Amino acid sequence: MKKLLLAIPILAAAAIVQAQTTDTSFRSYLQAIPSSVFQSKMVAIPAGSFMMGSSDADKLKEADETPQRQVNVDAFWIGAYEVTYDEFNAFFLDESISQNTAVDAVTRPSSPYIDMTLGMGKEGGFPANSMQQYGALMYCKWLYKKTGVFFRLPTEAEWEYACRAGSTTAYPFGTDVKQLEKYGWFKNNSDNRYHKVGEKQPNAWGLYDMLGNVGEWVLDQYSETYFTTIADKASNPLIEPTNRYPRTVKGGTYQDEAKELRSANRIKSDPVWNRRDPQIPRSKWWNADAPFIGFRIIRPLKQPSAEEAEAFFQKYLGEE
Repeated sequence: MKKLLLAIPILAAAAIVQAQTTDTSFRSYLQAIPSSVFQSKMVAIPAGSFMMGSSDADKLKEADETPQRQVNVDAFWIGAYEVTYDEFNAFFLDESISQNTAVDAVTRPSSPYIDMTLGMGKEGGFPANSMQQYGALMYCKWLYKKTGVFFRLPTEAEWEYACRAGSTTAYPFGTDVKQLEKYGWFKNNSDNRYHKVGEKQPNAWGLYDMLGNVGEWVLDQYSETYFTTIADKASNPLIEPTNRYPRTVKGGTYQDEAKELRSANRIKSDPVWNRRDPQIPRSKWWNADAPFIGFRIIRPLKQPSAEEAEAFFQKYLGEE
């Protein structure tokens, strides 16, 4: 965790932001995590337009990554790192809120019945893992209630925009897969375990572990026809979730082959990720068989009103 407390060099993204906006408050900053000594680096990402999905030149492209669409996204801050176990634990252990109740507006996860880390690491900068998308979103709501600042998961479009960091190639660093070991933990170099965040090189916008380590929840319902559903030149596209499965995960994981770590690659959540959960119904908080899943948060530059924020969390955390 020492890594997260250190000053981080001035980022290319921040320089771009300064050139495109007169809002001098839109800069990268350290977000204090309530009830803890930890801070999360939030990187300012300027609004922009990019080509989302896989190009015809990508020989590894899959059907659900095409056809490419030009997409516009608004400005936001995004975590430089995946949310860590230490940060998530501040929420999990916050005794000022109730645990696993449907009555209170903010509630914390039920206690998992097994060690979800499977011995791969907890304190000191390891990524939070094994949560359902519900648990990741409740962490965002907890952070909002504690700080008054609205946070949420990125949409698929926001995530890919941030991952590409201005690149148009299969990976943010280009197409030479031999370079991947410098930027991400995956099947070839992970030793079949996740690693502390920030140990690999960041992308051009200063974001670490966008490729590999733990896969990252985004906000969208997974749709095989995502790119034919959204319009070309769409602004802030989102496939709103209507069913628990499947939801979309981006970035690939420490268990995956290199091709699964491409910027455009999409993974759909699967009930098998929680097959060992003996509860009926199965936990909405945890995936007992998915230690490879985590998340990172974003803060939209345009903050919703209090009413809009409540409506958002009601929609995404309401009864299924």
